[in-house]
Amino acid sequence: MSVNATLPPLPPAWRTRLALYLDLIRWNRPAGWLLLLWPTLSALWLAAGGWPGWHLLLVFVGGTILMRSAGCCVNDVADRDFDRHVKRTAQRPVTSGRLSVREALLVGAALALLAFALVLTTHPAAVAWSFAALAVAVFYPYTKRFFAMPQAVLGVAFSFGIPMAFAAVRGEVPALAWALLVANLFWVLAYDTEYAMVDRDDDLRIGIRTSAITLGRWDVAAVLAFYVLHLVLWTWLVWPLAGGPWLAAGVALAAAQVVWHAWLIRHRTREGCFAAFRRNHWLGASLFAGVVLQLALGGAA
Repeated sequence: MSVNATLPPLPPAWRTRLALYLDLIRWNRPAGWLLLLWPTLSALWLAAGGWPGWHLLLVFVGGTILMRSAGCCVNDVADRDFDRHVKRTAQRPVTSGRLSVREALLVGAALALLAFALVLTTHPAAVAWSFAALAVAVFYPYTKRFFAMPQAVLGVAFSFGIPMAFAAVRGEVPALAWALLVANLFWVLAYDTEYAMVDRDDDLRIGIRTSAITLGRWDVAAVLAFYVLHLVLWTWLVWPLAGGPWLAAGVALAAAQVVWHAWLIRHRTREGCFAAFRRNHWLGASLFAGVVLQLALGGAA
């Protein structure tokens, strides 16, 4: 066979199916898994006191992407009867009927198993905590039916990489890891309330509960308060491990982005709120960069 030969193209039916699977897991929208990745990697660096090694880095990057993708499958199955009434989500593969519920769940289960296989290569403590992480991720989509602030449950689900990172590095989950989870939860409350503000009118009509609805006219003020609580708690908790000018610069850059978000959501427009949500991963990236640079170049305080 010639070295220049290429593999035959996929049959049209296979290409269509692959496109549906990629749409199901939001492959073309990486902002979702980046929101999970940055605090997880920050925790990994903090737990290791610096570079954690290629093995753990690849495990947590791959596991984060896989579990976020699996979560999308579960979420779309749970919300399929609601999503068809929302313009932004009506054409999702499960909602539109282009993928069956069974098929979506099989894809989600396969992705979750791949993530579990990665975790199995780490410490048994991380393996044990992975079951709790999966339970919270599966439970979250159904809280929109009865809980006034389902974003708080999402905050736990999206922050579980923090205790798992400490478990993988140290073989235990110290109190600091749980405190960092709480700090990160406030960030999730901030950006997912912005997300909920996009669909507030549709959610009110179909009866879904969200933080944007619960907070009402205090939504913008609450989002900013959540951001401030996140930055204050995160800085206070991280400073003893990685305090210094680089961390301070990362926090300052994140704070500047909060001001920008306040400007974007001030009129509660769909476009402004969605733009703010989609750019939140840069805030997490700023905090991660502060941790990495401080540990690599400046040392701990």
